[in-house]
Amino acid sequence: MAQETLLKGRVLSFTASPFEGEPEDAVRIDEAVLLSGGTIAAVGNHDALRAAHPQAEVVDHGERLILPGFVDAHVHYPQTAMIASWGKRLIDWLNSYTFPEEMKFASPDYAAEIAGRYLDLTAAHGTTTMCSFCTIHPESVEAFFAAAQARGQRVVAGKTCMDRNAPEGLRDTAQTAYDQSRALLQRWHGLDRISYAITPRFSPTSTPEQLEAMGALWAENPDCLMQTHLSEQTDEIEWVRGLFPDARDYLDTYESFGLLGGNGLYGHAIHLEPRERDRLREVGAALVHCPTSNTFIGSGLFDMAGLMVEGQRIGLATDTGGGSSFSMLRTMAAAYEIGQLRGVPLHSSQLLWLATVGSARALRMNHLIGNIAPGMEADLVVLDLASTPAIAQRSDMASDLWEAVFPTIMMGDDRAVTEVWIGGRRKGP
Repeated sequence: MAQETLLKGRVLSFTASPFEGEPEDAVRIDEAVLLSGGTIAAVGNHDALRAAHPQAEVVDHGERLILPGFVDAHVHYPQTAMIASWGKRLIDWLNSYTFPEEMKFASPDYAAEIAGRYLDLTAAHGTTTMCSFCTIHPESVEAFFAAAQARGQRVVAGKTCMDRNAPEGLRDTAQTAYDQSRALLQRWHGLDRISYAITPRFSPTSTPEQLEAMGALWAENPDCLMQTHLSEQTDEIEWVRGLFPDARDYLDTYESFGLLGGNGLYGHAIHLEPRERDRLREVGAALVHCPTSNTFIGSGLFDMAGLMVEGQRIGLATDTGGGSSFSMLRTMAAAYEIGQLRGVPLHSSQLLWLATVGSARALRMNHLIGNIAPGMEADLVVLDLASTPAIAQRSDMASDLWEAVFPTIMMGDDRAVTEVWIGGRRKGP
């Protein structure tokens, strides 16, 4: 019989989307959650669960908040070491910082070092699943998946494909991109908690031939996710227009090569044309909001309210290392701030939903992760809502849960994360 663990605290789960109806009505609060064999066995009244499972180990978290583990829907783990690099727009930033760092991932040892470092840093912040770009080097994918597998962690990643507008040593070809991606996909996709994502970086760094090859690979493996970037900055969009003069818009540079679909993940998606918004909604694609990155690199303000009203599928992401933090709490705070700048402040439940259920939906994994319910995988984060004196003095004045949790969203960091469970196992310090 599997070892059972009963976590006692304020267990928050979502019964609906807080973007539909009153935000407070989408949440359920229970007293305890029972873990067994890597999954959630039950949620409910503590005394009843304790009586029904007397052999379970009890971990009492008092008034702390037990949430689904955070899900980060768009990251670049190879950019871990150069996070918070100063002062560049996207294209200059890539050339000055990103590409030189990514060159190092031809080394399996360096790739393994950064993969382990990244997963440890993000776990300390309560992130239990992420979808990552790797580099063009298959070694970078192998290292990331091996590190995640050793931790029992659910992750998505793929070899980044680029065959132009990148330095020597960071370019593949249409054929090698296809062959290497296919080999990695066949080796890793569906193994343990690992999924492969077909990964053209973005249209400017792929020739039409490479985009066509990636579209062909996706057509052969339609259950895989496909991740890329879309309409992050206005000068990037102008660059795309020059490279693809016959395209109707940026999205068309993907659509015309078979890279638009319901399993597609499109990072940023800030400056979308009406046709692009319509097509993304029609196919059920996912848009990934990267607020700390969008402010740090000066990209623009994501239209959360308008896109949600349209019925778009939206996740939330740190976009490490264009994003300036590994923390999904900080990312939620930035999403709130961008909402304020657009005149639509997000409720605490909406922010938490984006970082859990919303991102899991973006990854087509919300039946497995992103919520707390029987049968789901046991990825959990426990938050102390009084982790610092500044936060404690504000949360002490709270009249309800939402007033209590909001200071942690706005000012919290890894000190607020008191415990993390990945696949039913407590993550060590």
